[in-house]
Amino acid sequence: MERTVVGIDDTDSATRGMCTTYLAAVIAEHISSFATVEDRLLVRLNPEVEHKTRGNAALALHVETDEPKRVKETVVEAVEENAVFDDEKTNPGVAFLRGEPSDALAQYTREAVREYKTQEEARRIADENGVLVRGWKNGRGVIGATAAVGASRAFDDWTYELLVYRGEEEWGEQRRVSWDTFFDAHNETFPRTWDTVDEEKGEVVAVPAAPGPVVYGLRGTFGGVWDANAHVEIEEAERLAIYRTNQGTDAHLVDARACEVEDGGSYRVEGTVAEAPETREGGHVFFAVEGETGACLRCAAFEPTGRFRDTVRRLREGDRVVVCGSVSDRTLKVEKMRVVSLVRTERVKPTCCGRRMESAGRGQGYRCRNPDCDKTAETLVEESVEREIEERWYEVPPSARRHLSMPLVRLRRSPRHETV
Repeated sequence: MERTVVGIDDTDSATRGMCTTYLAAVIAEHISSFATVEDRLLVRLNPEVEHKTRGNAALALHVETDEPKRVKETVVEAVEENAVFDDEKTNPGVAFLRGEPSDALAQYTREAVREYKTQEEARRIADENGVLVRGWKNGRGVIGATAAVGASRAFDDWTYELLVYRGEEEWGEQRRVSWDTFFDAHNETFPRTWDTVDEEKGEVVAVPAAPGPVVYGLRGTFGGVWDANAHVEIEEAERLAIYRTNQGTDAHLVDARACEVEDGGSYRVEGTVAEAPETREGGHVFFAVEGETGACLRCAAFEPTGRFRDTVRRLREGDRVVVCGSVSDRTLKVEKMRVVSLVRTERVKPTCCGRRMESAGRGQGYRCRNPDCDKTAETLVEESVEREIEERWYEVPPSARRHLSMPLVRLRRSPRHETV
């Protein structure tokens, strides 16, 4: 028996219903009839890539087999039978590696989560590291498929997602689930699971809105998602799959200074609030963070982040923050934010006779407003300010969280000491 790693990407359609995770589950079942599928990986790649579906996921299957040729034939046949080829945005790719991925492949995978990669680079890396690739149509899927092959060595931190699928005859139909049971699952398994529901909105997050095979997905530790699944009630399901994944790990974030960020990347930036938050048309909130070099980075909390915008609005110039998120149009879309330190005083006019003093004239200080009082002051004075925000981490609600963004329930714990 030898190891064959299979990578699959870009077989799905945002409008026609197919999902690459579903196809990977189907392929795994076919392969399991003659070989052993040892591991299944769901790899989220750069969330800012233009040509992507919402989650930008690629899949990898690690197979122990005496028939590597049959594995390849099974994968190719399944892609050709199931991929949505008549969707112009669907351009499938597969990759095959005999043995374990190299350090170079692992590095390519890490870069594919944080940078834009071309098909030419993917094919070069694949050729140099013993990976056979095949693409259909324009072949763009080989980029993600190659990254998926290297994923097992690319990351130290992993979570799990349990996905339940319905039959093709139900794609596009309303999902028949017991909505209240998702809240039961959350109450019984949080913090070992997360993003099942949005408690404040009273919404179920685990059930997607898009037409397609996924009925729901549960995210968490290995034991957490299995325990949560025991509480969920649905009328019917075709199959279930559980994937090891880099979701919820912040694998996309790079530590950077405000002057170093570029469009298409995702960063963790520390700086000082240079412009007070401003709410603009559409309910989006914008502010600016100044780095050590004096460069300013525009930041935004967009309307879908809901109540998180109220936190952002409470920032003041001079507050020290760490902002995390992806950048486009030179604007960082904030996924979470740490308030490092707060401005707790402000310079105000002195008080006299129960009122603020008034200006005594340009460069002449201040004087009491009471005509019977002759007190004056030369300068403004420091006064304490009550702040409606604390020095800690804040995050967007589950309904607005991106797949790769680490929820605070994980950030507060050491991933290396999580229990299942």
